[in-house]
Amino acid sequence: MVVVAFGSNLGDRDSAIRQAAGKVAALLTSFRLSSINATEPIGDGLENDPPYLNAIGVGESNLSPRELLDALRSIETAAGRIRSTPGAPRTLDLDLILAGDQVIDEVDLQVPHPRFRERHFVLEPLAELEPGLRDPVTGLTIQALLDRRRCPS
Repeated sequence: MVVVAFGSNLGDRDSAIRQAAGKVAALLTSFRLSSINATEPIGDGLENDPPYLNAIGVGESNLSPRELLDALRSIETAAGRIRSTPGAPRTLDLDLILAGDQVIDEVDLQVPHPRFRERHFVLEPLAELEPGLRDPVTGLTIQALLDRRRCPS
């Protein structure tokens, strides 16, 4: 199963996510999109940035993670994404979160996404769609990762 995170905090955020979801659906079979949720920016110095809309999409693909990442970046660029500085507001942000049970650690491609386990805005909508999906690194289900995030021990 391929998992893609969608985010937008500039312009018509809802439209940006829905249009991108249509394009991602063309890449993934059996595509499903989670609820779209409003979230606050996370990170030092981002407190005054506009709020995000976030969602998760899941589906199947025969494309390699590299091909998927390249396709996601093309969709971002077509939506007006400019990569000025890390964490800068954006019209569209697409992150490849999981690609089946693959684990990849390259300079510009890390799967699973290295911070997805700490991101409530990824875990909650992913649990909505696939609570039993397993993280190939920890072996924990998405629901277990979300529960752990809600109630850290």
